[in-house]
Amino acid sequence: MTAPALSALRDIHLPPPPLLASPWLMAIVIVMAIAPAIAACWVAYRTLRRRRLRAALRELARLETTYSRDGDTTRLVSGLSQLLRRHALACFPQPAVGGLSGSDWLRFLDNTGGGGKFASGVGTALASRPYRSHGAVDEAALIALARRWLKENPA
Repeated sequence: MTAPALSALRDIHLPPPPLLASPWLMAIVIVMAIAPAIAACWVAYRTLRRRRLRAALRELARLETTYSRDGDTTRLVSGLSQLLRRHALACFPQPAVGGLSGSDWLRFLDNTGGGGKFASGVGTALASRPYRSHGAVDEAALIALARRWLKENPA
């Protein structure tokens, strides 16, 4: 090549850096991509909790209606015990709840929203009444206590 031809050549110019090469801009894009997924998971979790609580309260209402129709206290107490256990298993880790019975179960209910009324109040019927058909039980207070505990632990 001749000297005038070499002088006509221009140096290689690199293209501008990509838009997402900036670490700050990349972080913003990642947050904008992940935030909707996190929000959707949170909404789904809250919806599931509300549905579980509504289902538990419907079951409680069904037990109350059945009791008002047939007056079977043993069936009511047994149903309440089963409902509370199912709901507790949905709310808390299975090893913490699964093996509890008797006074341990009642203390657990007290510690998680019972306010001391399970182990030393009307809730003591949950430990004894399903197994014997005699003894006084304040059914209305027991139903109210179960309702309060369910609302304290919305799953």
